[in-house]
Amino acid sequence: MTSTKTTAHDLAERVRAHLCKIAGQSTPITYQALALNLNLSPPNTIQQLTVALEVLIEQDAAQSRPLIAALVISKAREGLPAPGFFDCAARVGRFEGDASGPEAATFHEAECATATAFWRTNSP
Repeated sequence: MTSTKTTAHDLAERVRAHLCKIAGQSTPITYQALALNLNLSPPNTIQQLTVALEVLIEQDAAQSRPLIAALVISKAREGLPAPGFFDCAARVGRFEGDASGPEAATFHEAECATATAFWRTNSP
């Protein structure tokens, strides 16, 4: 039987590969569209994706790379990632502030631009 951690890391690598492909387009992708593109199976497809994105945030922060997870946004949050993105970015020391405040939008805009520029040329 496969452990949840192994599954999350495997999915994280699939997510990273897909996000690297779209980084050159400079257009974020919604959680739902990413789940569909990766053919994730219910139940809890968005939760599966969220766990994988948190793995990517931890990996990127540990390697001092731009957060590729910034390319994934919530349809319901007007172009921002879900609050969990900001919570995880704060846990790894990359974000300070309120996930619903103006600092979240400022941080995300900068991180998304940096991640797009970096990941379009630095595929795994």
